[in-house]
Amino acid sequence: MLTADMKTLINNHRAGMVATVNDDGAPSVSPKATFVILDDAAIAFGNIRSPGTLANIRKRPAIEVCFIDVVLRKAVRVTGSASIIRKADADDHMQATFDQQWADYLQHMSAFVKIDITACEMILSPAYDLGMTEDELRRTNLEKLNGL
Repeated sequence: MLTADMKTLINNHRAGMVATVNDDGAPSVSPKATFVILDDAAIAFGNIRSPGTLANIRKRPAIEVCFIDVVLRKAVRVTGSASIIRKADADDHMQATFDQQWADYLQHMSAFVKIDITACEMILSPAYDLGMTEDELRRTNLEKLNGL
């Protein structure tokens, strides 16, 4: 499901905004910055401090994550079903992937949250529809950021 372009965006912008559903049905959005790509149909993040997110997942595993490249004004939205995996119960591939990418943070992670992807899409800014190119957006947005 994840295309090469989607994987590049996620790998370059690992902080994802995770949306779950609270008990009252209201959305709950929380940033997570320890994402890994497990394969074309699964991603995961390491739980460091996410009690509300984990509580929501235990009751309602439906989840969405949005990764955004603010310079190129592109995003990847991932929809799926989440499961909480104790570190001791993670398979070798998951353990190795987190070890390779987040070794310095592993001691702070209490669990991994695996997301089995049911849908994903690349979202582009309407600026592309108006004829702006990636290079133009990069230049314009970097100028804005540099001016802050």
